[in-house]
Amino acid sequence: MGANGLIIGVEELAARVPDGCLLAVPPDYAGVSMAATRALVRRGVRGLHLLAVPQSSLQAELLIGAGCVATVEAGAITMGELGAAPRFTAAFKSGAIRMIDSTCPAIHAALQAAEKGIPFIPLRGLIGSDVLRYRDDWRIVDNPFAEEGGDPIVLLPAIRPDIALFHAPMADAAGNVWIGRRRECVVMAHAARETLVTVEEIYDGDLLADEEHASGTLPGLYVSAVAEAPRGAWPVGFVDRYERDLDHLRAYMRDARTDEGFDAYLAAHVTGERTAA
Repeated sequence: MGANGLIIGVEELAARVPDGCLLAVPPDYAGVSMAATRALVRRGVRGLHLLAVPQSSLQAELLIGAGCVATVEAGAITMGELGAAPRFTAAFKSGAIRMIDSTCPAIHAALQAAEKGIPFIPLRGLIGSDVLRYRDDWRIVDNPFAEEGGDPIVLLPAIRPDIALFHAPMADAAGNVWIGRRRECVVMAHAARETLVTVEEIYDGDLLADEEHASGTLPGLYVSAVAEAPRGAWPVGFVDRYERDLDHLRAYMRDARTDEGFDAYLAAHVTGERTAA
């Protein structure tokens, strides 16, 4: 643990995610903390409202399949070209989870409202879509600034996550986190009550004092805790550091088609943690 208590272990980081919280997680291309996800499954977290910003794959799959999730809000839960997400699909069909359908722009906009400290935000492009039929919390109003009226627009309530969780390349001892070009992680952190981050490495120095890194750094003001977790996004790929492990993901898709196969996967790779290659 760091002297200031910000740098902790992965298991301790996962212990700071309470049951029933609204947990925001990024898409695969933005830095998914699979190390913390496996720790959450081992801990047995329950009743999560999982917010995918704006979609998720293996991270959501593990949490849903392990019984950690009550509600999912997302633009999509999918394994991409590998196919439909098997544990999400099974849980949705059985009613084990509640799905709140959304869109990518809607999720980003609602987080931006929380980031700005406003209760709602207007968004175009939703009127005429089927998703409005299933969102009683979204309101259609007339644009008050339209000169002649007849300009309806949708208002979305702000989304303020209890926890934002993601993986980043590095952090320093003060909790400053270098996220590079992944700006959705900044919005998540600004919107959330707390932000928990796993990183590939701890930087020896002050990221905000380094001209090369300062512009891509999330200040420690927005970060509650950091855990060092080399290859912490595995088997999902991570920015320019490593590619996704397609052999592992294909094996997961094969195993996760059945409850028994998924349980065997958890025993091999999560509860009995197998080290990434």
